[in-house]
Amino acid sequence: MSEQTETEATQREIAETEAAKLRYRDLPFRWQMVMAAMTSVSIALAINQIFNLGFFVGYVMLDSRYMYLITGIMLSMVFITFPANRNSPSHVPWYDILIMLTIGLIFSYFAFYAERIVLEAWEYDAPQLGVWLALITWAIVLEGGRRAGGWPVFVIVVLFSFYPTVADKLPDVIAALSIPVQDAAIFHVLGEESLFGIPMRVFAQLVFGFLVFGISLQYTGGGPFFINLAFALLGNKRGGPAKVSIFSSGLMGSMSGGPISNVLTTGPLSIPAMRRVGFTKEYAAGVEACASTGGVFMPPIMGATAFVMASFLNISYVTVAIAAIVPSVLYFFGLFMQIDAYAARENLSGLPKEELPKIGQVFKDGWYFIAVFVALIWMLVVLQREAVAPFYATALLLLINQFTKHRLSVDKFMQLVATMGKLLAELAGILAAIGLIIGGLAVTGIAGTIANDLVYLAGDNTLVLLIMGALTSFILGIGMTVTAAYIFLAIVLVPALTNSGLDPLASHMFVMYWGMLSFITPPVALAAFAAASVAHVSPMRAGMAAMRLGAIIYFVPFFFVFNPALLLQGSVFENLQAVSTALLGVALVSAALQGYLIGVGHLGRAKAGISVRILVGLSGLTLALPAGGMFGFSQLLLVTLAMVFMLAGLAGRKFLVQAS
Repeated sequence: MSEQTETEATQREIAETEAAKLRYRDLPFRWQMVMAAMTSVSIALAINQIFNLGFFVGYVMLDSRYMYLITGIMLSMVFITFPANRNSPSHVPWYDILIMLTIGLIFSYFAFYAERIVLEAWEYDAPQLGVWLALITWAIVLEGGRRAGGWPVFVIVVLFSFYPTVADKLPDVIAALSIPVQDAAIFHVLGEESLFGIPMRVFAQLVFGFLVFGISLQYTGGGPFFINLAFALLGNKRGGPAKVSIFSSGLMGSMSGGPISNVLTTGPLSIPAMRRVGFTKEYAAGVEACASTGGVFMPPIMGATAFVMASFLNISYVTVAIAAIVPSVLYFFGLFMQIDAYAARENLSGLPKEELPKIGQVFKDGWYFIAVFVALIWMLVVLQREAVAPFYATALLLLINQFTKHRLSVDKFMQLVATMGKLLAELAGILAAIGLIIGGLAVTGIAGTIANDLVYLAGDNTLVLLIMGALTSFILGIGMTVTAAYIFLAIVLVPALTNSGLDPLASHMFVMYWGMLSFITPPVALAAFAAASVAHVSPMRAGMAAMRLGAIIYFVPFFFVFNPALLLQGSVFENLQAVSTALLGVALVSAALQGYLIGVGHLGRAKAGISVRILVGLSGLTLALPAGGMFGFSQLLLVTLAMVFMLAGLAGRKFLVQAS
């Protein structure tokens, strides 16, 4: 197992390196040092502000001054990290240096006059110099968004950020009062609802620390620990390597916050192991894609999106994380049950026990990772210190780590800082640009109009509105990151859902989940395509396998919107009832999808078994549908219908067995 693990780890590093070359510059040493310095200054600024230390001037600086400083630094990092095109993959050209100098001058000016900007309301009436600087900043933020988020983000942000300047010339449905381009510029850059609106504020004040913690966890050996733990616990079970993928990718995804990076981290280890015990290439790629995508909405970290959601709803992050527990459990439980059914159907065993790491040794080597996680959750849930908890957890992790075999050398620490800088730059570039969308909608007030129009188009039919919302979320998710798509939908679509009487938290969770489905749904299943490159299989075949495996997540958002008890928003009895029936229902749906019901056996092969599988699937869906809620179905009615479908399916299976 050790030689195999070393080979697969090498393959993983090669895959990560090749993926990085496609997006990031391969920086020479001097620019790596510049990035390390900028990252360190950003972290110092964040710690100073979040902990109220005041170690620069003896008092805590104005929030807007802090935002100008940290945004300026991280925007500069965007132009170091991401090339404008393929002509500068390993050097920083003169025009990027010029842009960085411009950012430094402009944001220093804004930071210096931060108090005047607030007191004199420059967002509505700025001096001429402030107007020109705002116009330049607007252009720089657009380019930063293009480099960090790609052309889809750029196009959408351009359309919505310039929308206020032409709003009166558009069709009546989306028309509004327009404002001159210079007024739009100062609103975007000098106000608190656009560039420095919810996305950047949440990033600078909450998400920052969790990103630092996630990267530190990976570089101190957290990734290998969780993978080894998964192999030790599940590697020798039926279909063990695929179950390992669910466990390890789920935990890694919660740390990394990105489906694609998660696939490239764990895939080169899990996919060959799955192939070894008999899984097909496309099935192995589909498992890894689904597990990596699901990890992004698994508590406790959940990437940046959960923090933005908490800010939109004006609730604590812990409330969002608790609400996400059951949907993520249902998703991973559905994956687990499908894999187990597939392995039973195909007689796939696990890996030999003697080749697997020993559970005792795994805990001995990495017990402190679990201890740090427990400390983090305790600070979040019990102490409710969301902003400072990840910094304390990171400090504890790095301190303990230095007394273990995973201790960081100077070179490894520099790699940690460099990776941290890349991630901070990427998110800052995207979120700064996405903030302009919020500004464009806020200054015109069109968001409320769009919400009312959507309700009107749906004819006051909430189910139609949900289907429209699901399709919109999916389409936006194709071209944007999960966080970017969610922010846009939270402004435009969620008000329409809440105006229809749906629970606000359930509505926000609905659009977030559907925005993520594009990662496993062809034709643009990016996570599946990344897994396909590791498995050396057709991307479309991997995408279809991932779509089938992740099928339960297409239904779960509708379930918790119909009855928020699946978000633990009901009474204790309602929550237990909804969760227990949902778990059983998911198990039956998984059996129908794979054609094998544990305890019963095959549900029929080829075309003859389709009707049996449909009946079992309908039984599962009926059982998983929460009682009460929007439709008001009684639990007795749902259970009765589920039993009727199930008995009919079993009778059909018995007939097929006798006929064969």
